[in-house]
Amino acid sequence: MRILADLLTALVAALHVYFLVLEMFLWDQPTGRKIFGTTSEFAAASKALAANQGLYNGFLAAGLAWGLWLGVGGTAVKVFFLCCVVIAGVYGAYSVNRRILFVQAAPAALALSALFLS
Repeated sequence: MRILADLLTALVAALHVYFLVLEMFLWDQPTGRKIFGTTSEFAAASKALAANQGLYNGFLAAGLAWGLWLGVGGTAVKVFFLCCVVIAGVYGAYSVNRRILFVQAAPAALALSALFLS
């Protein structure tokens, strides 16, 4: 179960690196606009906000990677950052788009569950 927990945690970290790239570098590009369903005008006007949000996603990914790097001793670090991801995902689903619950919060909740079961 520990291996599954670490694989799920790594998946959540990888997702947040992907979110970082989308929000910091592709936000106003056709790929980013298509994924987020925004117009070029909106993307241009909100580019700085999206980049800031992407940076936060990078910190979440870094925290999860740190917890993985620490091994068994990083359990508390992984729990903390996975909880942060779940809370951010629930809030994002409430305030922005319900899809965030499934893309962000659910994978983190699965990783957290596997971590507690290991």
